[in-house]
Amino acid sequence: MKKSVTFRYEFVESFPDKLEHGVLYVSMAYATATHRCACGCGNEVVTPLSPTDWQLHFDGVGISLTPSIGNWSFPCRSHYFIQRNDVQWARQWSQAEIEAGRAHDCDMKKKYLEATRDECRRLKKSRWQRLKDSFF
Repeated sequence: MKKSVTFRYEFVESFPDKLEHGVLYVSMAYATATHRCACGCGNEVVTPLSPTDWQLHFDGVGISLTPSIGNWSFPCRSHYFIQRNDVQWARQWSQAEIEAGRAHDCDMKKKYLEATRDECRRLKKSRWQRLKDSFF
């Protein structure tokens, strides 16, 4: 059984040079959260906040990050959720699951970016049409 870990959070403009263990740093200016790995290995974990990466939930008392944090590139290969400051350990993934998860993430980003691009084109077209209609 994994050890119980609780993070405290700090909202910061930018991240300190040296991250403290047990602190989840959140920079809204850079839409990023970072912390030292919950397993205690000391690696720095960076979680970009975006519709296609991690989402931050703050209820005034605790912070949660979704989806899970899978440190597949670290020797520890730790896998966990942060829910209301507490670490909820998750099972290890196989290499095939990791690769499928990465492919899924890539597909989701691609779909999101395509939808965003299409929406921008639609808005530009409608603005152009309104401008054209106002002159003719």
